[in-house]
Amino acid sequence: MNILITGAAGHIGGRLRADLAGRYGLIRLFDQTAITDLAPGEEAVTGDIADMAAVEAAMQGIDGVIHLAAMPVEAPFEVILHANVVGTWNIYEAARRHGAKRVVFGSSNHAVGFYPRTQHIDHTVLPRPDSRYGLSKSWGEAVSALYADKYGVTTLNIRIGNAAEVPGSARALAIWVSRRDLAQLMILGLEHPDIHCDIVYGVSRNSACWYDNSAAYRLGYAPQDRSEDHTEAAMAGEAQVTQDAVALHFQGGPFCSIEYAGAPIMPTEG
Repeated sequence: MNILITGAAGHIGGRLRADLAGRYGLIRLFDQTAITDLAPGEEAVTGDIADMAAVEAAMQGIDGVIHLAAMPVEAPFEVILHANVVGTWNIYEAARRHGAKRVVFGSSNHAVGFYPRTQHIDHTVLPRPDSRYGLSKSWGEAVSALYADKYGVTTLNIRIGNAAEVPGSARALAIWVSRRDLAQLMILGLEHPDIHCDIVYGVSRNSACWYDNSAAYRLGYAPQDRSEDHTEAAMAGEAQVTQDAVALHFQGGPFCSIEYAGAPIMPTEG
């Protein structure tokens, strides 16, 4: 299998390269930042994810895609539109045109960030994006459904939680995913034969988790790590965080607070 990683110079993409080394015939790295530290079996393409010609060139000879390229934080709509909306559309359309039949889409917990922390949710809940960023990830999941149903380009959508080296807050204890657990999900997304358009949560086996991740376990996901092993570091980080009632009430945390003008949330509810 030849694979393409978009956003390969980013935080997750950069670490993933080492985790996948030697597993595939070719790992092509796509990013707007030039990548020069190539390992055996890697090649790099520099380009803009919103440039269809560049994406099509990168898709030549590719069997599967790990799509991580995105504006990873909240931003004006024009910025989100360029990277997260147009870029994701380009990936799926280029995959269709060039015969790549599997995509692993780096979705986000922010696609469902407006669920309260008291609610345990699974892969079947309706999207409740907490930001323009989260909205773009919800839209990407919808694009994956269209391309799976209509064109046979199948997808594992991974709603990635907190992918820091160690969790740095109480919220992160619920949604943290270790490097090796996330890599395991990416590999399942590329290789599992029975994926059509599936949604899983990119979290480790955390006791405080807000998610029912049984859909991932049915695919064979067996997380090796858990956030509670890093509770001391998380609580040290929590002490440095200033949060309002909105951030404490909803799963999306501070993304929910940005421009929030909804119903008042009493501090005692968080």
